[in-house]
Amino acid sequence: MPKKKTTAPPLLPVIELAELTKLYGHDDTIIRALDGINLSIEEGEFVAIMGPSGCGKTTLLNILGLLDTPSSGEYALAGRPVAEISHRTRARIRAEQIGFIFQSFNLLPRMNVIDNVALPLSYKRGFRHKVLGRASKMLKTFELQEREYYMPSQLSGGQLQRVAIARALVNGPSIILADEPTGNLDSKSSELIMNELREIHRAGNTILMVTHNPDLTTYATRILHMKDGRIARDTKTKKTRKPRGKKRSLGSHLKKMIKEDES
Repeated sequence: MPKKKTTAPPLLPVIELAELTKLYGHDDTIIRALDGINLSIEEGEFVAIMGPSGCGKTTLLNILGLLDTPSSGEYALAGRPVAEISHRTRARIRAEQIGFIFQSFNLLPRMNVIDNVALPLSYKRGFRHKVLGRASKMLKTFELQEREYYMPSQLSGGQLQRVAIARALVNGPSIILADEPTGNLDSKSSELIMNELREIHRAGNTILMVTHNPDLTTYATRILHMKDGRIARDTKTKKTRKPRGKKRSLGSHLKKMIKEDES
């Protein structure tokens, strides 16, 4: 008998939003930053989010990264409603499974490069030399090992952003959230950063990137255009990359939702 073709299991929905809203202000001065967002993002997607200033892009990213909460609607992360996740577990998920890359780098100016990269590891138990060794290995990946003990003020914009990406990745997160990661960089530095993000995506990470630059959408597998707090257009440009092996099953369901909310 001919063998039956086996179909690959569907990719895990990393993010599911239903009628999500975010309101600011009171009474007659209410501003709808997000107005009924419905969205599903699969593991392994590289999503570019575009739109004019004030359309809700950064607000959406902050909610997805558990830095803010919606006014109404539902947000499920790896199949679990975020409203049911404790504040402590959300903090652990932010620290261990979500990597943030900001336009302004957000490096601490009085810390050297290696200590900045090691910051996300500070909650982990272990010897300092092991923590610094892990940070050093990540900096080597971005060809910054010779600048480990430089201060941020001694680096160029492109180097600062590479340090910020190294810090975002040092914990091996499953989701990368990037808010205008090349906004302060020249074209050459921007290309370097985007090539690095592409390699991160190829390794199986899910990436959501806010950008004003239409040229950067060529790196994405999907483009969301936002307007007035809503998704005006949703376009898939490339096939989503399948995660490599079981390891990338969204951080084994966000490390079994941080060991079932730490029992």
